[in-house]
Amino acid sequence: MNLIERYTAGERIFVGAELDARVYDFSGANLAFADFSRAFITASFRGANLQGANFWEANVKTSDFSGANLQGASFAGAAIDGAVFENANLIGVSFAGATESGYTYGPQEQPSTDAA
Repeated sequence: MNLIERYTAGERIFVGAELDARVYDFSGANLAFADFSRAFITASFRGANLQGANFWEANVKTSDFSGANLQGASFAGAAIDGAVFENANLIGVSFAGATESGYTYGPQEQPSTDAA
């Protein structure tokens, strides 16, 4: 059963998932309040609903969150190098301790959501 099917069946905890063998496409998916703590993820989450999702200490390098609803999500301690947050809803999102290209984000900081 794939991750979307598992989520639809009621599963919300994907702690330590290894989703980096290829680029996964979760574009437009509803994954609200899913827990991806300590997961390794290479995916497109373009336009996905990730409200309240937890990416604590996850590796989401090069993942695309463009246009995603990330309201209230947490990327605390996550590796976000190369991740794209263009036009994403980052209201209430925590990036405290997240790292990007050797920089560690403070409690009130967020990466740019503008196009490069």
